[in-house]
Amino acid sequence: MLKDKLKAFLERYEELGTLLSDKAVIADIDKMTALSKEQKSLENIVSKAKDYLKTLQSIDENKALLFDVELGELAKEELKALENAQIQLENELKILLLPKDANDERNVFLEIRAGTGGDEAALFVGDLVKAYARYAENRGYKLEFVSSSEGSAGGFKEIILLVKGEGAYSRLKFEGGTHRVQRVPATESQGRVHTSAITVAIMPELDDVEIELNENDLDIQVMRASGHGGQSVNTTDSAVRIVHKPTGIIVVNQDGKSQHKNKEAAMKVLKARLYELKQKEIEAKQSASRKSQVGSGDRSERIRTYNFPQNRISEHRINLTLYRLDTIMENGGFDELIEPLIAHYQALALQENEI
Repeated sequence: MLKDKLKAFLERYEELGTLLSDKAVIADIDKMTALSKEQKSLENIVSKAKDYLKTLQSIDENKALLFDVELGELAKEELKALENAQIQLENELKILLLPKDANDERNVFLEIRAGTGGDEAALFVGDLVKAYARYAENRGYKLEFVSSSEGSAGGFKEIILLVKGEGAYSRLKFEGGTHRVQRVPATESQGRVHTSAITVAIMPELDDVEIELNENDLDIQVMRASGHGGQSVNTTDSAVRIVHKPTGIIVVNQDGKSQHKNKEAAMKVLKARLYELKQKEIEAKQSASRKSQVGSGDRSERIRTYNFPQNRISEHRINLTLYRLDTIMENGGFDELIEPLIAHYQALALQENEI
């Protein structure tokens, strides 16, 4: 019963309030931080639970007045509104009670690569980076460039960004997959529409202790950083290339001003990729039907299509098509796609969990 489930959350929230006022806990920074974080994570469900229980109480009170000569009609009207509120609150609470993704509140690495389509794919990577930057700004996230490899005609062959902000992973995790773009390239004299594809990988930023690395498994190389046209960025060997020998994963970072910062950034990306690889292995065992976020980058594999001639953006996972691609790209309006995706996957989760 829903009331019974909510009781446990209310009791724990009260317990946390007591613990956080304890002198011994206050003196322990790590414990204080952990308990405060847990309390904050319960705030939404506790608030909704109190509203729900108050609504149930009001329903009982109004039912008792239904046969009152003077107040019966008023109670009947009030009861209708309260029962509608009860249904709404129950739906919201069921969503809040769904099992949480452990990564939802983390920062996220956004890795975008040009797939099929050559220069046009690299140019679209650049366009998508600008759109994601606007999206991050809209939500109050901080965007950091980790590493990049520029395309010969502009844009990027590959770029890695770190998006910092509360709930960044929970929003951007739906962007992982192959994105297809259809438009007329600037170099196309006949006005023909070309189709190209890029891939997006979403990886949570991890704490250092979560992925252990054996130094013997790493081949760390230092080299001269190079910028536009092969020009030397600085006079020191600051670029860092790390090869994880057991998996063959290679990470190169040269965007920082120091070798130390580049190595630190590269290690973070390596850990994120290893974590992603580990998660894929777990998911493959749990369900053979699940597909990894990033395929081969082929045009046929896609989660979303950006059709510029028709000003159309299509989200294939939920059969959603919007004819305002220009404004979504210009304003970073990806929430128009992300919100329906969240609702879709919440509905699937509700069916599976039967709360």
